[in-house]
This record gives sequence, structure tokens and C-alpha cells, in this order.
Amino acid sequence: MRALAPAVLAALAFAGCQRETRDFRTDPPVLAALDDVAPLPNRIGGAPPDVYVALGQPYQANAYALSEGKRLYDGMNCKGCHADGGGGTGPALLDGWWRYGPDIVSLYVTLRDGRPRGMPSYADKLNSEQLWQVAAYVQTIGSYRAATAATSRNDQMQSRPSENRGPARAPLTEPPSR
Repeated sequence: MRALAPAVLAALAFAGCQRETRDFRTDPPVLAALDDVAPLPNRIGGAPPDVYVALGQPYQANAYALSEGKRLYDGMNCKGCHADGGGGTGPALLDGWWRYGPDIVSLYVTLRDGRPRGMPSYADKLNSEQLWQVAAYVQTIGSYRAATAATSRNDQMQSRPSENRGPARAPLTEPPSR
């Protein structure tokens, strides 16, 4: 009887675990609704689409979506300008202040429409879901908030701890003094 108790406890523990959902393809009407972003007039900040909120911010809290964002970040050669977040010809993503804001809507609009002085638009290369995935991944690079989901680890050499080991920090309200 005593030998059976640990097995029963282990079975109950595993039964309580729920596998994270992996949506490999978003329905076309939902995909179209994801592009209905309402940025502020200066194109910084704003409200995410209603469907994004109704889905429970699916790209920020899902490890699979974050891993897809990481894959797309590498595949679209974002590392060519931003490196692993440390910057290069493009601005660093690790510091505590971003010119166009760290919120998910600002990142989405930046990826979709581009920004002056070098940031290209990816609207013709990625669909709405992929843009949200990359935006959510970029948020993890800056470690702007504690997260329950993390991307897979990097096998390349690291100049800093990987995203899933970065400390969470609160966003700054103003640019750092230089």
C-alpha cells in the first residue's frame, strides 16, 4: 500500500498539468482582425485589437509563440541590425528605454510600418500573427516584465544570459541620462 501512494500522487500531479496550446494556423477572420490596431496619432502606444485582448494576449504568454517570434527574428535578419539585442547599426533592445515605446502595440506598429532612419516595414513579408509573435519576442529581449512563458535556449555563444534567464525589470518612464 505504501508503494502505491507515491505512484498515485505522481499520477494526480501529471493529471493536473495542462499542455500549452500550439496553434499552427490562425483562422483567416481572426488573422484579419489582428491587424485592426488603434495606435495613438504619434504611432506610439495605443490599443491592441479586441480579438487580441479576447484571446488573452496569446503571443506574450505562450512559449511556442515566443519561440516562433525568435525564429522569425533570426530568419528576417533582425540580428543584422540589432544583434542579440545589444545593438549594432540598429538601436539596442536591452536598454531600459526605446524611442518608440516597449508596449506590444508600439512594437507591432514598428514592425508592420517601419520607422524613419532605417527600420524597414515587414508588412509585405510577414502576416499579422507573425508580426505579433516577433513583437512579443522582442519584449522578452528587453525583459520588461516577468513572464510565465519563455523561448527555447540559444545554442550560439551568448554575450548575456538568454531571454528566459534575464531578470524582469520595470520599464523606465524617461530615457536614461547619458
